[in-house]
Amino acid sequence: MSKISRENYEAAVAEIFAGAKLKPRKFVETVELQVTLKNYDPSRDKRFSGTVKLPNVPRPRMKICILGDAKHCEGAEQNHIPHMDVAALKKLNKNKKLVKKLANKYDAFMASQALIKQIPRLLGPGLNKAGKFPSLLTHDDNMVAKCDEIKSTIKFQMKKVLTLGVAVGHLEMDQGDLSTNIINSTNFLVSLLKKNWQNVKSLTVKSTMGKPQRLY
Repeated sequence: MSKISRENYEAAVAEIFAGAKLKPRKFVETVELQVTLKNYDPSRDKRFSGTVKLPNVPRPRMKICILGDAKHCEGAEQNHIPHMDVAALKKLNKNKKLVKKLANKYDAFMASQALIKQIPRLLGPGLNKAGKFPSLLTHDDNMVAKCDEIKSTIKFQMKKVLTLGVAVGHLEMDQGDLSTNIINSTNFLVSLLKKNWQNVKSLTVKSTMGKPQRLY
């Protein structure tokens, strides 16, 4: 059961948009949900991890690269999606610096079935270490829809600290869509917690350059 009414979410979102109008920026600000937990001991309690697909794409500018076979590279070319084939991956020669550079250049990767098993052999553990091991792209998948799915999916992962932050939208979105994304994200996070709302100390939404808006 949510402890925050939709009106409260919408009021916080309206404040974010009002603040952004007063001080317009030359880039599109991202909106982040920031969470502080309580009654949690990261060293003893089980660390949670979970992904949820939001109804509205929170990160449209996310850069995705296809590591593809001939058919997928052709499809990526037609849809103006960055791509690399086996020959291009071999050229990196497992060079750690080059693999790290590749991992830093893109936010996520997808790989054809024929390539995904070869990634460790071709690139070493670099993408895995960066937390960007490719997701599988089959020939039955719609490449553009799959890219949108990745852009819509957010991940909550408990690390060694009691704070979490995750991008849930941006300031070019409709205010109602952004509110819906924040509500879905919050409810999903709370469902991951051992004692649900009893583990939540505070919930805040904030645009990149804006003031934080406390929800809880």
